[in-house]
This record gives sequence, structure tokens and C-alpha cells, in this order.
Amino acid sequence: MSTHSHPIPFADFAPPVRSQTPLRKAITAAYRSPEPESLAPLLAAATLPETVRTEVRETSRTLIEALRAKHRGSGVEGLVHEYSLSSQEGVALMCLAEALLRIPDSATRDALIRDKISAGDWKSHMGGGRSLFVNAATWGLVVTGKLTSTVNDRSLAAALTRLIARCGEPVIRRGVDMAMRMMGEQFVTGQNIAEALRRAIPLEERGFGYSYDMLGEAATTAEDAARYYRDYESAIHAIGKASGGRGVYEGPGISIKLSALHPRYTRAQAGRVMEELLPKVRALALIAKSYNIGLNIDAEEADRLELSLDLLEDLCFDPQLQGWDGIGFVVQAYGKRCPFVLDFIIDLARRSGHRIMVRLVKGAYWDAEIKRAQLEGLEDFPVFTRKLHTDVSYIACAKKLLAATDAVFPQFATHNAQTLATIYHLAGPDFRIGQYEFQCLHGMGEPLYDEVVGEDKLDRPCRIYAPVGTHETLLAYLVRRLLENGANSSFVNRIADPAVSVDELTADPADLVRAMVVPGARHEQIALPRDIFGRTRLNSAGLDLSNEHCLEMLSKALQHSATTGWTAAPVIPGISPEGDPRPLHNPADHRDVVGQVTEASDEEGRAAVRQAAREASAWAAVPPAERAACLEKAADLMQERMPDLLGLIMREGGKSTTNA
Repeated sequence: MSTHSHPIPFADFAPPVRSQTPLRKAITAAYRSPEPESLAPLLAAATLPETVRTEVRETSRTLIEALRAKHRGSGVEGLVHEYSLSSQEGVALMCLAEALLRIPDSATRDALIRDKISAGDWKSHMGGGRSLFVNAATWGLVVTGKLTSTVNDRSLAAALTRLIARCGEPVIRRGVDMAMRMMGEQFVTGQNIAEALRRAIPLEERGFGYSYDMLGEAATTAEDAARYYRDYESAIHAIGKASGGRGVYEGPGISIKLSALHPRYTRAQAGRVMEELLPKVRALALIAKSYNIGLNIDAEEADRLELSLDLLEDLCFDPQLQGWDGIGFVVQAYGKRCPFVLDFIIDLARRSGHRIMVRLVKGAYWDAEIKRAQLEGLEDFPVFTRKLHTDVSYIACAKKLLAATDAVFPQFATHNAQTLATIYHLAGPDFRIGQYEFQCLHGMGEPLYDEVVGEDKLDRPCRIYAPVGTHETLLAYLVRRLLENGANSSFVNRIADPAVSVDELTADPADLVRAMVVPGARHEQIALPRDIFGRTRLNSAGLDLSNEHCLEMLSKALQHSATTGWTAAPVIPGISPEGDPRPLHNPADHRDVVGQVTEASDEEGRAAVRQAAREASAWAAVPPAERAACLEKAADLMQERMPDLLGLIMREGGKSTTNA
């Protein structure tokens, strides 16, 4: 039997960072709930009175007609429409951009480009009254930065043919890099905070506000995290000085990513995160408070949400941050937990005495969340599978925020005119600065919000989310934005399509959902994780190690597995083991005796080989389907006993839970 000279193994496995209050339990329970179950209450909440529906239709129609009357096909809107993800070229462009993030060597890049670009009909995207930006991005894919405004399409086509014949894929590779840079310049406000603040002045004079984001994805090393911290620190000082005392609601602010400030920002490292990351975020918040500017904690992947909420709660109860209403949090409406997260934040605001800023967004990691759940064999998705369901969720959650403006400062981030008009009318005609605001992305939302900001328009404030960074930090953000806004279901793409009527763009999402054959049903073309192999077989089930319910279950199972008397010995028909058992110690903790092992002798090994040889022909005669059934039965048994096997693997190999 296993014996221990210290507390039983797994005693400290994944302890909850916070006690599970009813509000937190509701968040956890909704993590991967079935889609119809999650959507039903949101659909009811998003249903509007007929008078409001009429007003929303009229306002959204006015906004859309004004937007369509403007010059089309310029800037990012032109690019998104030109390279729709339904086109061969659009898919190739997105595949290339995403892949270039991960491919370090030229040969592999060349092979990828050869595969993806060779079949693309890039020439068809030239000329025809399209903007110079779309043309420049097109030719940036194949010409290494030699494009000037005086070169015409015909000469460029001839130069393209000569360049590819003479130089081959390396030139194209360089051209792709140029294209990414050219597109990136439309998405970033500046390469540094000083440039960004300078470039923001014209739009600030027109009534727009700003929240600056220092570009950077998750830190992978302590050095990365330290660099991002310095960037945030210097940016807060610069933004604070530029604010000139305008305050949280009228002055500029900053958005920070927690994963950029700690290289191990995961649930498995919750203890380290609270010990090492919290002081850094607190220090940044204190600087922001000294200037009275807003500091928003950006939303990230779903498995980090509850850890972020723990950190937010600690910040709100920090004595040195009392009296400051600049703490902000971003919540994604495509997440099934969104309404429960808002309940928690509203309650936290009232308990702590802060008026918390809440930026409601639709969500930017949808494709990654879907694929991760499928790959890991989880029970369901943490996000809605239909864009329409996210729109419904957004409106329901917006109503929740507008009903609690005493506790929260709602910031509605949307590029959808129908969503914007709905919020405008739900909030009512009486408005004061600081009641709520709209937000949009730099380079994507300004044309729409030109119809909103100003006394002669809707007279509501809009804050621009403004990325700041170099080309080296841009690409991941760029790909995410183009995927998010280039999809056919995106308002940004559809408004540029004359085939999409104004009536379609102003339709109430709640009406559209109710008109479905099965309202709230998940998308039929997106297989649940267990069904990704179709009728061939079920996918193996995984464990969600960021879910508190799963961790609680696993913790109990691991504790139980440690009481098992594990033994390992040779099993050969007709032969009893000859050797003496020896204790096997956990290599990560030598005090922990995992079990007893009896090694096979040389003779036992030879006997096993002879036995296998005798049985080989009989086994070979078994039909393949029966042999496959044996393997599947073994797999079923392993899956059934997964927690016990995990405990054994972790102790015998000294492995982490994820690795095991």
C-alpha cells in the first residue's frame, strides 16, 4: 500500500482563489451550458416594446443611409469588403497573415506562400474605382515596397509578371510582409504613445475620446512582462499629462492586458498570479488614479475570466484606490457567462464603493474558443455559435448595465448601427456626460460615429479604442480584427455590400431568433466537441482545468486515487514473479511512495516474448473490426478511470495536471 510521511498528495491541488459565493457559482455554472438554455432568458430580456422597436428602426436606418452615402471602399472598410472571407483571396490573405506569426524559416514561408497565393486572382482586385489603400495592399502582396502613387495598373501588372519570374517566392514573402505593414498602419494610432497622442488631437477636437492600448500579446517570459509593464507605466504618465485634469469620463484612458504582465497568467498558476501580478496592476492603477484617468482591464480568452475577476475584486477593495472611479473591466457578450459576470461586477461595485467602468464588447476570440473546446474534448462551448445570438446577448446585457448606472459606467463598444440605435433609445433622451458612452475601434468605427458625436447629430460621446505599437507587435492584433470584422456576418462587411438591404441591416436580432425553426439552437455546421469526427466515432472527453466545478470534482478524485495500493509486476501465464517488490517514489516529492514495483527477470522477459510469438498468428487472424473493438474498449475504460489514471501519472512521473 502507498504510505506517506507527510500530508496526502494533492492536498493543495487547485484550491479556489475565492470562496464560491452564489454569484460566482452562477458564473461557473454557465461556463459551458447548452446554447438554447443560455439564450432563452437573454432573448426575453432583449425583446423591446413596439414603440422602441419603431424608434430603433428609424434611427438605425438614418445611420446606415448616412454611412452608405459617404465615399465607400476606403481605409479598412474598403479592405474588409475587398477581401471578404468568402473569397479565395480573402482566405489566402488571412491564412498567410496568421501563419507568418509562427513560421521562423524562409523555406517554409515560401512553400506556404506558393500554396496560398499562386491560385489567388489578385489582378481582379485592381482598379475599378477602388481606393488607393486597397490597391496598395493588393500590390504589397507581390511587390517589395516599390509602389508609388504615379504607377498605373498596367505597368504594375507587367512588373508583377517580371518580378515573379525573376525573383520567385522570396520576393512574394517580402511583399506579404509589406502588405501586413500597410494594413497595420490603418489599425494603429501610432508606433509610440507620443505619436498616438499627437495623432488623436484632430478627432478629440471633434468630440471623440480615446482609450489607448499598448499592443502586445501574452508575455512568454519574465523579460517580456517587464517590458510590457514599462510600456504601460510610461504610457499612463503620458496619457495622464495629456488629460490635463479632464477626468475619467471626458479625458483619455488606457487599456491593459493582464496576460502581457505575467508569463504564467493561467488558472493553474493562480497563487503566483495573485502574489506576483496583482502588485504590478495595483501599481499601474495607483499611477492612473494620480492623474484621474480610466484604466480598463481588457477581456481575454474564456479560461482566464474568473482569474481576472479575482484580481478585479482585490483591486476594488484596495484601501489606496478608494474614491477613484477609474477601475474598468471588459466583458464579452458572446460568452454564455456574460450576464452573470455583469451581476457580479454590479454587486462588487456596490460592495466596494467604486463606480466601475464596464466596456461591453461582442468578443474577439470566437474562432479560438470554438476550436480549443473541440480539440480538448470539452462538453460544450463557452461562447454562442451564432452571431445572431451574440447580438441578442449584447442587447440583454446592455439593458442590465443601463439599469445599474449608479454602480457602473457602461461603455458600449459596437460597430453595428442597429445595436447602437437600440442602446440609444433604451437609455432614453435625458443624457449627461458620465451616464454612458459608446466606443469603437480606431480605423474601423469613425465613419459611423461621425453620425453620433456632436450636438447636430445624436449628441452622444464615443471613445476610440486606439492600439499603439510597432509593426512587430501588430500582426496578431491585426489578424484578430480582420477575422472579427471581415466575416460575412459582420456589419462592417455587410454595410458595404449593396446586395444587403437596409431592412436586413435594421432587423431586430430578437425577431430573427424567434423566427428560427428552433430558437436558440446552436449552429448546425459547428459540431460539438464530442461530435467532431461525425459518425465515425466519438471524440475523447477532456477536462476543463479552468472550470471550478471540474477542478473540485478532480480534486476529490485525485485524493481518492492516492489511497489506492498501486502495484506493478510482470504478468505471464503460468509464471509467478520472482523478484522482490521495491517502493516507487514520486520524482517530484521523494517523501511520497506511489506504490510497489516488481521488476521482470531476464528469464521472465524471454518467456513473455515466447508467449507473444505463440499467440501472434491467432491474433492476426482476428478480424480488424474485432481488434479495433478491443482498442476502443480499452480507451473507454481509460476514459472512465481518467481521474484515477491522472493521479497515478502525476505521482509516478512527477507531471503537472495539464501534462498528465
